[in-house]
Amino acid sequence: MTAAAPQPPRIVILGGGSAGWITACLLHHRWAGRGIDVTVIESPEIGIIGVGEGSTPELKAFFDRLGIAEGEWMAACDATFKLGIRFTGWSRRAGYESYFHPFNGPVDLHTEPGFVHNCTLARRGFAVPAHPDDWFLATRLAAERKGPVPAASFPFPPSYGYHFDAYKLGAFLRDWATRRGVVHIPARVSEVETNDAGDIAALLTEDGTRIAGDIFFDCSGFRSVLAQDALGARFIPFGENLFNDRAVVMPTPQGAAYRPQTDSTAMQAGWRWSIPLTTRVGNGYVYSSRFISDEQAEKELRAAIGTGHSDEPVRFLQMKVGRVAESWTRNCVATGLAQGFIEPLEATALHIAIRTALEFADAFESGDFTPTHRETFNTRIGQRYDGIRDYIVAHYRMSQRGDTDYWRENAANQALPDGLKAMMTAWFTHEDMRAANSRINGPAPAYPAMSWHCLFAGYGTFPAEAKMLPLPDDVHAADVAATRRMIAACATNFAPLQAAVIATPAPV
Repeated sequence: MTAAAPQPPRIVILGGGSAGWITACLLHHRWAGRGIDVTVIESPEIGIIGVGEGSTPELKAFFDRLGIAEGEWMAACDATFKLGIRFTGWSRRAGYESYFHPFNGPVDLHTEPGFVHNCTLARRGFAVPAHPDDWFLATRLAAERKGPVPAASFPFPPSYGYHFDAYKLGAFLRDWATRRGVVHIPARVSEVETNDAGDIAALLTEDGTRIAGDIFFDCSGFRSVLAQDALGARFIPFGENLFNDRAVVMPTPQGAAYRPQTDSTAMQAGWRWSIPLTTRVGNGYVYSSRFISDEQAEKELRAAIGTGHSDEPVRFLQMKVGRVAESWTRNCVATGLAQGFIEPLEATALHIAIRTALEFADAFESGDFTPTHRETFNTRIGQRYDGIRDYIVAHYRMSQRGDTDYWRENAANQALPDGLKAMMTAWFTHEDMRAANSRINGPAPAYPAMSWHCLFAGYGTFPAEAKMLPLPDDVHAADVAATRRMIAACATNFAPLQAAVIATPAPV
């Protein structure tokens, strides 16, 4: 008698929003041909926390993977292009009050080596131009308010992400997924049923419906109904590394001209973002409640964005900063806010959600749809979270500010992760940062060496200007003037931003 073939596993996702629907889209797209069912249970009453409406280039790769054109989703989600982040006020060193962190692209392969070379010389105390704003095409395009799509004759588009309305993105992905067979159940879960082995067997809704599954994804937000509440997944707080635990947010009207960038501006007890959408500007102030009250934070934000006398209400958000020790616990995978949260300084929330879904799919499939590779998966996701944490902590620890207790305490913080300590040591001891990054953070680090150079150099983390020396005759710096000319010539191949923004969604 022939044994029955094993049934395809059933995937149940608790929670919609961006993280839940991204997970559903990726898993259904990957496994639809194998007969694997994907079900999303989404409470209709729970809204989406609009903390970070920006992305890394991982979101473009996500849409490309699914075959969704920019014209199909950008207009539907009020989306704009994002070429990087402009940091302002994080350093008080003259000449380094602001810098741009670009998403690097193919043209940068020709300009980054000169930037790295000059950084190396400046770290050793030689007076050479090493500000990151001079060396990258995306920086120039953002300054000129140009979009990232070049003329057909120029085959080197930069890497880029997006700004978007998080609620509309979740709704767009829900509609896209359900049209292709993902089951959507609008309901509230009242009980988590576990079996004798301790795994989740089913979710029970308030109307008594029982939804069974084999693998459950917890996208229930900070509540973490499945991973932390039901299965007891351990949470690792990052509070000793990252002080910020609150945010106050409010929109302002969109002006006629904007740049394809996120603006991150240092404040008295944290920083604020400005994110341009086609219909509005998203504003928020991320701060530490140990150093400023909610009322003071609201007042400071309103003053900064010119709404001090406005009746427009604000929203306050509480952030649970940290991550679960293991994203995949028993038969549950925590994703999104249920998995962890690092303040939105580098727009990594959706990046991690996408990587979690893709790396789970790889691990689950390569293990013949068993938890064989669960430990390896957990290690990789944990390292990615920790690498992002290290890089963001560096923004505070290395900031050359000392004007408030908040900035002074950050600058004096000794509770630093070992990886960050090692990267700081590598910079100050003049080690090759690419080699150091690979040695410290592994062959696939969360951030490339270029990002570390932009951060340290953007703050002016070099010897004091009075101690800088002229170059010896036998040492040559990279030609920054020639690099500027090359980048300027490349930029002529890109259209003004309004002409590049996709304005009309494609037919469904």
